[in-house]
Amino acid sequence: MAVCSFMTSVRRVVSQHHQLKLVIVVRQDLKMGKGKIAAQCSHAAVSAYKETMKRDPQALKAWESAGQPKIILQCKDSRELDTLHEHSRAIGLTALLVRDAGRTQLMAGSTTVLSIGPGPSDKIDIVSGHLKLL
Repeated sequence: MAVCSFMTSVRRVVSQHHQLKLVIVVRQDLKMGKGKIAAQCSHAAVSAYKETMKRDPQALKAWESAGQPKIILQCKDSRELDTLHEHSRAIGLTALLVRDAGRTQLMAGSTTVLSIGPGPSDKIDIVSGHLKLL
C-alpha cells in the first residue's frame, strides 16, 4: 500500500510540474575534447541534482519518475553562458555554472558549462529554446 501511495503522490507532482527536464549548455569557444565535455556535463548534472534535492525534492522525484530527461545544448562563449545563467535565475530556475579545476585542458576557473533545471520544460525553453543541440 505504501508504494501505491508514493506513486500516487509522484503522479500528482508530475501533473503539477507538467514536463520537467534538465538542460546543460556547453561553451563552444573552449574547444574541449569529447571526454572533457562528458566530464563537465557530469559535474553539471550531479550539481543540479544536489541543488534540486535541497530546493524542491518533490520536483526532483517527478523528474526521476519521468526518466530524468536531459538535453545538451551549445552556446558560443562565456558571455552567452553568463547571460543564460542570469536569465535562468531571474525567472526562478535552478541554474549552476561549472568551473574547471585546471588539471588538464583548461585554465583553472574556466567556466565550461551551465546546468538549468531540472525544472518545467516550458520555463526552461524561455531561456534556452533558441540554442542548438550539441
